Amino acid sequence: MRPLVSRSLALCAALCLGGCATTSQTAPAPEAPPPQAEQAQAPAEPQAPAAPTSVPAAPLERPEPLRLVVQANPASPIVSFRLVFHTGSVDDPKGKEGLTSLTADLLAEGGTQSLTSAQLLEALFPMAAELSSSTDKEFTVFAGRVHKDHLPRFLDIFTDVLLEPRFSPQEFERLRARALSDVRNGLRSENDELLGKVALDALLYQGHPYAHFVGGTEKGLESITLEDVKAHAARVFTQDRLVIGLAGPVDEALQKTVVSRLSELPASGAPRVELPPVPTTGGRALVVQKPTLSTAVSMGYVTPLRRGDPDFFPVSLALSYLGEHRQSSGVLFNELREKRGLNYGDYAYAEHFIEQPGTTYNRTNIARTQQHISVWIRPVVPANGVFATRGALYFLDRLVKQGIPQEKFELSRGFLLGYTRLWEQTDQRRLGYAIDSLFYGTPGFLEEYRAALAKMTPESVNAAVRRQLRPEALNFAFVTQDAQEFAKNLEEQPPSPITYASAKAPALLEDDKAIITWPLPIRADAIQVVPAQSFMEK
Repeated sequence: MRPLVSRSLALCAALCLGGCATTSQTAPAPEAPPPQAEQAQAPAEPQAPAAPTSVPAAPLERPEPLRLVVQANPASPIVSFRLVFHTGSVDDPKGKEGLTSLTADLLAEGGTQSLTSAQLLEALFPMAAELSSSTDKEFTVFAGRVHKDHLPRFLDIFTDVLLEPRFSPQEFERLRARALSDVRNGLRSENDELLGKVALDALLYQGHPYAHFVGGTEKGLESITLEDVKAHAARVFTQDRLVIGLAGPVDEALQKTVVSRLSELPASGAPRVELPPVPTTGGRALVVQKPTLSTAVSMGYVTPLRRGDPDFFPVSLALSYLGEHRQSSGVLFNELREKRGLNYGDYAYAEHFIEQPGTTYNRTNIARTQQHISVWIRPVVPANGVFATRGALYFLDRLVKQGIPQEKFELSRGFLLGYTRLWEQTDQRRLGYAIDSLFYGTPGFLEEYRAALAKMTPESVNAAVRRQLRPEALNFAFVTQDAQEFAKNLEEQPPSPITYASAKAPALLEDDKAIITWPLPIRADAIQVVPAQSFMEK
């Protein structure tokens, strides 16, 4: 890891030339400078750089078409496939938001020329095979998994979903109806956590291709036709956007067969979307009005920091210390949930985070050109929503100004040295990390993370934190019932006292005195209230 603060000692000595007439001249040993002089010459620690006014779109790497990533394991009976296309919701045409996700769903679930959707499921079931798709802002993944005994049949099906899709009108209508329900019912009504995160994206990336929900908008989905899907598949699921991942008992013959079959995809299609710079305007708040018994809080800001930056690993450790996802070791978890009983989850993230179902880990292949740092808190009793937000800011500020104590640093580092091993415990996850490394230009990412952890010190981490974490740059998304009253409290910022059902430690109550009036970095003129039922309408 590159030192975060470089220090050099310059030693100057005047060479005294004797006046005697000799052919050899010897310089006397230089005198040591007095202690005060040494102290005066010691370089001061560099100040944190000025906050950027925008985050440019520094392009991700572009692997060659049909790049093959292989993790062979002859001892395994399971063959894993991971086809990662560099296309996502950023490629949705304006007015047809949700097209990429819907197209991927129709390909993966809608059947092939030789199999209806029902027959596709019937064929996969006796093989205990898996076939799925997932779409994010910039990437779409088709994943497959099968026992090697069923490989020939599965390979035909897996490649046919891309090469010979059925494009059934009935399946198109079914999947579009499901996507609309996911917006109208799932996003707006059922999932406060997702709603808060999508609202934060909409706020941070306003006017940017990241701004709309990956699953689409209501009007966008309503406008999509089957012909749109057919044309879009040919435009974005192309050879020049595809990385092929294979794992398990993979030999050269299988590699050649897969590459040969996928060479039937269009060589190229639509030009890549040019992502604009993202302004780093802070102090904004979006309050989503929804009939709910709790308040969800998401806060964050766009940052040029991403994988490959020397500060990424130390900042990741610091935010794991602050609030690793679904882990009880985080400061926010202990201070807000355990000590104060405010809510369930209090987590912090150094990059775009989506939990992989069935795990506590981040999904792979959701890379972003322009990343953000975020904190997530929910569910909170509405009366304590502002206090919980202030509490998160209070402990974030403490992290920036006081750093991580030595003992806590050692615990966090030891935890991550082990925990990162769990992130790569399956073939699909190992393939995912290897493919992400191609796009970020970070070969051996997890090995590099562990190597960096071994070299870190509290001082190096705290220096990176001071350079990169900017509480004043935060923007906020809230999902709550009485949005107008909540917005008023954000605007006027009155004290937000809290009462407890049981006695609390004096140190906690002392912290609370500061928390209840902690300034919210929210501008009174930058607060919006939006009804949930109209969110992501168009």
